[in-house]
Amino acid sequence: MTREPLISCEHCANIFRRHELQPGETASCSRCGTILWRYSRISLSGWLALTLAALITFVVANGYPVIKMSVRGMTREASLLDAVVMTWQQGYVATALMTGLAGFMLPLAQLCLLAWVLVPLASGREPRGLRPAMRLLGMLRPWCMVPVFLLGVVVSVVKLAGMARVGPAPGLFAFGALTVLLTMLDRLSPHAIWRHAEQQGVVPVRVPSPEPGQVLAGCHVCGQVQAMGHPDAGHAGVARCVRCHAAMHHRKPNSLGRTWALLLAASVLYVPANVLPIMNIGSILGDSGHTILGGVVELWETGSWDIALIVFVASVVVPLTKILALVVLACAVQWRSEANLRQRTRLYEMVELIGQWSMLDVFVVILLSALAHFRGILEISAGPAAGAFGLVVILTMLAAMSFDPRLAWDRAAQGAGPQGTERGFAAGGHNTA
Repeated sequence: MTREPLISCEHCANIFRRHELQPGETASCSRCGTILWRYSRISLSGWLALTLAALITFVVANGYPVIKMSVRGMTREASLLDAVVMTWQQGYVATALMTGLAGFMLPLAQLCLLAWVLVPLASGREPRGLRPAMRLLGMLRPWCMVPVFLLGVVVSVVKLAGMARVGPAPGLFAFGALTVLLTMLDRLSPHAIWRHAEQQGVVPVRVPSPEPGQVLAGCHVCGQVQAMGHPDAGHAGVARCVRCHAAMHHRKPNSLGRTWALLLAASVLYVPANVLPIMNIGSILGDSGHTILGGVVELWETGSWDIALIVFVASVVVPLTKILALVVLACAVQWRSEANLRQRTRLYEMVELIGQWSMLDVFVVILLSALAHFRGILEISAGPAAGAFGLVVILTMLAAMSFDPRLAWDRAAQGAGPQGTERGFAAGGHNTA
């Protein structure tokens, strides 16, 4: 039997042999079209260098202000942490916690975990606590929103341009560099780290042999493919991954029920998030509350149609699209539809991709709150819609994580014979597994 490792497609559950790729090659699932893995020119030492560079850049980005504002000779500067603290002091604790975690704490934890694992791996040793570290890294990655914060700074500059003199501060350039580094490091998923650990010989390569009544399934944490009992064959309960000891299920437990519950909660909160003011502005001319759509209209009327379009897409179109797309996907599974499975898989990938960008307006609000704090002249504070909108983003992301796209392929697979067989793929510039 071949000793080539196996890999499971996370969207349709097909199992493939994992071959070594050549430069420029990509392996994708022949069934649903999902990209399984890519050739990477970056070695473990290279990934470690990128991680350390990102950590240094992270310290600089958060140690200096990102934007400065001047009104009548008075100047204020604000960093991300300044904005979080100001939002907390204004009484919007939930908004401060969400933005502080997504923009500071979780990205820092992600970089520290990567450094903890890559330093020993680069020297050919197994990191201490590799298994829990990789489980934690997998949970943190979707919630790190530094690129969203960077775009929020740009939108804040445009919004304030008509009220005062606004300019960039050193932290803004550091956040730009950090965004590039984190985008590159996003390719280093927990599955990719486990593959590097296999290549270094610090963890064993296991190729399972299923017995009658068993199927092959991939671990969602480390990607290890192993044999486990199929629920239809009377094998119930929770299995444990033979490599990382994470709990394994044939399919996500109660996937549809949890998805519907989270979508319902997000839909309910979507109403106050758009009806209530997301920020309050107090000036010598009086006080006013601004909704999300009101802010878009204001940007458009001031001539910043490009920024208005970005905010409209990120804050209105994206969350509504996520909710409607997940409703369509869940209904299709509920009704046991076998139509357009590949297109539905691409739709689910899109929902995962755009998930965090709806947090844009929340970052904009906390930045404006920290900057525009000139008593008696101009004061901006977060509104009640900021917390509601942040919860909509979180709930829709959790709904996407709860949904199991493999359920859509299960009915089609029933007539295709037993699952869990190994498949190969043809070599080429774009490999199809």
